[in-house]
Amino acid sequence: MSDIVERYNIPEQLFWLHGPRPGGPVEHNAAAGMWNVYGYPELHEVFGDPATFSSDVLRVTPEEQKPQGFSLDGFITQIDPPEHGKLRKLVSSAFTRKVVADLEPRIAAVTHELLDAARERGGFELVRDLAYPLPVIVIAELLGVPSSDRALFKQWADTLFRQDTKVSFDELFDRREQDRETTMKSWWEMSDYLAGHAAERRRRPRADLLTKLVEAEVDGERLPDEQVVNFAIVLLLAGHVTTTMLLGNTVLALDAFPEHQERARADRAAIPAIIEESLRFFTPFALLARATTREAELGGVTIPADQTVLAWLGAANRDPRQFTDPDVFDPGRDPNPHLAFGRGIHFCLGAPLARLEGRVALDILLDRFDHLRTDPEDPVVFMPMPTMTGVRRLPLV
Repeated sequence: MSDIVERYNIPEQLFWLHGPRPGGPVEHNAAAGMWNVYGYPELHEVFGDPATFSSDVLRVTPEEQKPQGFSLDGFITQIDPPEHGKLRKLVSSAFTRKVVADLEPRIAAVTHELLDAARERGGFELVRDLAYPLPVIVIAELLGVPSSDRALFKQWADTLFRQDTKVSFDELFDRREQDRETTMKSWWEMSDYLAGHAAERRRRPRADLLTKLVEAEVDGERLPDEQVVNFAIVLLLAGHVTTTMLLGNTVLALDAFPEHQERARADRAAIPAIIEESLRFFTPFALLARATTREAELGGVTIPADQTVLAWLGAANRDPRQFTDPDVFDPGRDPNPHLAFGRGIHFCLGAPLARLEGRVALDILLDRFDHLRTDPEDPVVFMPMPTMTGVRRLPLV
């Protein structure tokens, strides 16, 4: 494990990639006023009990840290039942196995187009040339916004998910006022952008997800504009960020463990298992937050009501109680019940699409590159935030 850490200069904030184990499955950080949950079975309990571990963390956020005018209405990842189930049902039909499978030819075509364009430019940086634009183009087309605006989407995503490498865990949810203002500026810009497209769909409906949201009814009433926009933001951001990290992380794993790259070249049926182990080994969204609605017993510890609970998926996916040799990259794990896409009612809606995009893109990369190797003269750059595990730049030779 230390070889990978040194080779790719993995930030120390991603502590689970450095080998050390937490002191226990559940720990209280008194200085930050939060509870950290690192254990796999403990996270199973957290995600399986939304009545106790609420997704509405804004409820326990100190008033001085809450952005003015900010609302979670329609923000499906941050709301609880029964509203959550009603909203999720609105778009679940867009991510069924058949609908996703039918996207395979388009995903393959876009992958080839992007790789052709990169070849003409000369040089190949995986994130810039493929891992970012591919899922953005796919989700933008599904949603019904111009994929040509992807530079804007990247600018907003980079700001919203930005985190300085020097920020400690205690300061994770206590950004400076200037940082919060910059973040919210991007949020409002994205909200205005999507509100404009939603208004246009009310006048001229199309066969896209945004029209579906605009025309949807819950309990006999149309969704308010704010809910439509917030829902669209989740689909746009979550619809590409996870896949961008999945692709980058999996190619990095194939560079770090070339024997598995050769195995995949010889047998493309091995690709899905490699992707699953990449999701466990380099968990993209490494941290999720919950808030207790009542006192809860977890891992032998009592957590009071109205407390922020940080669920460390990246650490749980290396819990030796669940995974044998957790620090070993082993695509042969069967089963491989990782938590990279969450669990329970908030299990990632777009997981089938992310898996398909990863499989198709990797298959084509193996066809078009004799070797997938990082460039020793142009090192890999990791995203610096402890909440996410992914590469920011991955130049390939």
